[in-house]
Amino acid sequence: MAKVVEKAFKLEPNCELRFEVEGKEPVGVKLTSGKAEVFGTELVSDKRYTFLSGASIAVYTWHGCTLKITGNTQGTYIANDTPMVMYLNTHACLERLREHADDGLSRGEGKRGPVTMIVGPADVGKSTLCHILLNYAVRMRRRPIFVDLDVSDGSIAIPGTIGAQLVERAFSVEEGFSEEAPLIYNFGHLAPHSNLTLYNILVSRMATTVQGKMGGNKKVAASGVVINTCGWVRDEGYKSLAHVAQAFEVDVIIVLGQERLYNELVREISFIKIVFLPKSGGVVERTPALRAAARDNRIRHYYYGLHTKYHSHSFEVKMSDLTIYKIGSPAIPDSCMPADFKPDDHVTKLVPVAPGVKLKHHILAVSLATKPENLLTSNVAGFICVLDVDEESKMLKVLSPQPKPLPKTILLLTEIRFMDSN
Repeated sequence: MAKVVEKAFKLEPNCELRFEVEGKEPVGVKLTSGKAEVFGTELVSDKRYTFLSGASIAVYTWHGCTLKITGNTQGTYIANDTPMVMYLNTHACLERLREHADDGLSRGEGKRGPVTMIVGPADVGKSTLCHILLNYAVRMRRRPIFVDLDVSDGSIAIPGTIGAQLVERAFSVEEGFSEEAPLIYNFGHLAPHSNLTLYNILVSRMATTVQGKMGGNKKVAASGVVINTCGWVRDEGYKSLAHVAQAFEVDVIIVLGQERLYNELVREISFIKIVFLPKSGGVVERTPALRAAARDNRIRHYYYGLHTKYHSHSFEVKMSDLTIYKIGSPAIPDSCMPADFKPDDHVTKLVPVAPGVKLKHHILAVSLATKPENLLTSNVAGFICVLDVDEESKMLKVLSPQPKPLPKTILLLTEIRFMDSN
């Protein structure tokens, strides 16, 4: 049996312990003295926190602390040069805007807290900064809305989706934010450019829904919104970011780690506050293989949980009981296009899908739409994965987070695939 490695680390004020978990065995972290936090969530003294393979962790202390690490870690070091002071100052500025909104709302004015958008290329720490700003807001007894538009990760549900959730308490150091009652729209692809027209439609729909939520609750309105975006920032990706800013009526854009993007935004957008922040030195650039593994882990987490194991279900359903569509059809040549047909109409067209062996391992979104014509902009109840197909008996075996029957029978085919190793 391999010997368990245990090490103690003493951190001076304003320092950060960074490490990655790459092996199969989990790594334990315990705060033995002082105070520390992980992405804005305070650690409880003498409590063991467990991190699984693939985790990239940074434990920061404002006043100094001692930590005990149990297990094998990679790239472990203490950094004394971090952007955390700048991140805290950014939070303080956002909090002043929230206080201003509070004052206006108390006078009966239609004020709202800051709608903040985090932008930057891939692997600069956008999700981490979102978590820090949201956690700091919650610690000030705010109730901000987190909007995740990064379909490559899909941190609120699964990859291929955009989502929003009300953040009422700091996220779990081990498992992230609570996933109770999120609002999820299915995009079905891993990058916005796969169907940019559909992506922009869903962003606009999400913006309208979030604005309605803020309008119905003063505390939520004053707390504002934090928006995570994709790492696609050039050409059409840049235009998509502009669409997000317009749809959500963004007040503050935080550009992380890329001065070129910052200067472009400052030059072209004068009515929104643009802020540049450096990326943390602890940010790890992921290879395509690591990205794919992270996506699989995210889907596995959806069905089976991370530390708390969920009881997922697999069962058979009749093909005849299901109505399946996909969004988008091949482009029509201009010479064959009807007079009233717009060039982009084919990318939002609903195409019926006949159940068959081609569905194996694909994720299907369970839509809350009651009619096919509402499928495009309806949110979803959840997702099932097709484990097997029996064309002789006309049955599909599916993996579901809840037992049969399915809540709805109108499904959307996605390009997301998952091989269930459980």
